[in-house]
Amino acid sequence: MTFQNLRLSFRSSLIAGGAALVLALSACGSSDSGGGGSNSGPVVLGTAGNYVILAKSGIDSVPPSVVTGNLGISPAAASFITGFSLTADTSNVFAISPQVTGRVYASDYTAPTPSNLTTAVGDMQLAFTSAAGRTPGVTELGAGNIGGLTITPGIYKWGTGVQIPTNVTLSGSSTDVWIFQIAQTLTVSSAVRVNLAGGALPKNIFWQVTGLVDLGTTSHLEGIVLGATSITLRTGASINGRLLAQTAVNIDSSTVVDPEH
Repeated sequence: MTFQNLRLSFRSSLIAGGAALVLALSACGSSDSGGGGSNSGPVVLGTAGNYVILAKSGIDSVPPSVVTGNLGISPAAASFITGFSLTADTSNVFAISPQVTGRVYASDYTAPTPSNLTTAVGDMQLAFTSAAGRTPGVTELGAGNIGGLTITPGIYKWGTGVQIPTNVTLSGSSTDVWIFQIAQTLTVSSAVRVNLAGGALPKNIFWQVTGLVDLGTTSHLEGIVLGATSITLRTGASINGRLLAQTAVNIDSSTVVDPEH
């Protein structure tokens, strides 16, 4: 090989190597925005997504609450749904309530309700496990205190509880996803709001909480709560989302709106 040919060959190798490096860097940069993390698509709810409130042991309301969407309880019976003044449909497949725009289902109602609820509760538990298993892009944000922050899309993980003592903004597009993995409790202080910006949608926000969830008086949350224990909305608290609890849900003159509405 002549010197000229050797020089051309070396130059071609550099160009090819540089192009490969640019492609590699581009791929890395496009994987996720904000919190990052792998498998950051929406958490699949399955048939649990048919309910705005779903619980295993109890659902209690202090009237007048306003609930838009269906309620479901299993394996507990309808007697563990309290404060709603239920009226059974003639079919006994579901009941209605003046506080609920939707239907109320319980494990002791007529078929196919019991089997549907068993499936929904199973799907709720699978969704909790799925959310918990995502790889986080950020850990221990704010040491568990996220008040005042603007949070971009991604997967966030805490080995502690999370407190929201002042307003928080989730900023992203209508296709962006947030998953919050919380090992202990989630506490939202009274009158504090979680706000959305940039087209973010509550159906793409998931709060996976191993401990208690407590929304203070007149506070507001956006997103789907996947709780391993109980979820409590204190007087006048509200949520655009779903309350999916593996124990009980308690609401007090609260507003709960299905995120698909």
